[in-house]
Amino acid sequence: MITYKKAGVDIDAGNELVRRIKKMAPRIGGFSDGMNLPKGIKEPVLIGCTDGVGTKLAIAQKLNRHDTIGYDLVGMNVNDLICSGGRPLFFLDYFACGRLDVSLAEKVVRGIVKACRESDCELLGGETAEMPGFYKPGEYDLAGFATGVVDKKKMLHPKDTVKPGDILLGLPSSGLHSNGYSLVRKVFRAAEWKKWADVLLTPTRLYVRPVLRVIEKLNKGKKFGLRGLVHITGGGFYDNIPRILGPRVRAKVFRGSWTIPPVFKEIQKRGRIKDEEMFRTFNMGIGMVAVLSPKDVKTAQRMLPGSRVIGIIEKGHRDVILTTADK
Repeated sequence: MITYKKAGVDIDAGNELVRRIKKMAPRIGGFSDGMNLPKGIKEPVLIGCTDGVGTKLAIAQKLNRHDTIGYDLVGMNVNDLICSGGRPLFFLDYFACGRLDVSLAEKVVRGIVKACRESDCELLGGETAEMPGFYKPGEYDLAGFATGVVDKKKMLHPKDTVKPGDILLGLPSSGLHSNGYSLVRKVFRAAEWKKWADVLLTPTRLYVRPVLRVIEKLNKGKKFGLRGLVHITGGGFYDNIPRILGPRVRAKVFRGSWTIPPVFKEIQKRGRIKDEEMFRTFNMGIGMVAVLSPKDVKTAQRMLPGSRVIGIIEKGHRDVILTTADK
């Protein structure tokens, strides 16, 4: 007699995973859930985004290190979400595998829960999909979905507000974050991954709390001291910064205005990669860029430790140029 378990899907294992997750996130387990909007928001606008962690998963799985990859998943989502000026409310995850390893999945979810707490949002639910024959043993995939809220009058509209003279303030990354790993895996042989594990698996930095504090301080009424935010992900500087620019401005980024972490220099050296390709693939040590009114830069810097002025907005045609500070 054939059963679902003999076909490769262990419902009991799935139930055990849910039981363990409920200890960390008590609200999960239903078919769906909801939560009240925070008080004090006059015109609430819901904002949402989705993302994954790409082939960083391949390194985590090869090295059997699963405790931070869920943290990355949340980070890639909530860092996107705050670029609208809003705050995260809740998070959902999707975990897919060929055969469910409860202990492994628990480690992944533990990272998700930790990052949610540090982003002041709640893990409201998720999906565990056991698909025998679809994934190889030990393989799994992750996706995440974040929902947040912003008061309509406080929502960032950088294409309308960013103007010549505004300043680019760079917020330091923790390293590679979760982008460029297909290239990373070309220049670091699999036999070297263990040696470089701490660098390659450093979790994505969360910007939610410090950035929202700056927004609360600088954006009041019709005054928007913080004009826009750019999460530097896949596409690096060249493809991400233009997403917030209007048609008549460009961003000038000053190379040498911050220290590029050693891992990026190692990647470039090993792969003999051109500068333009590096800045179009990686964050190069800058995980987020805030565009600010010149008079608000010092206040923002005091509130964002490690931040550096890295460029300026000028008249142009919605592009990015990298140059030295004296040009």
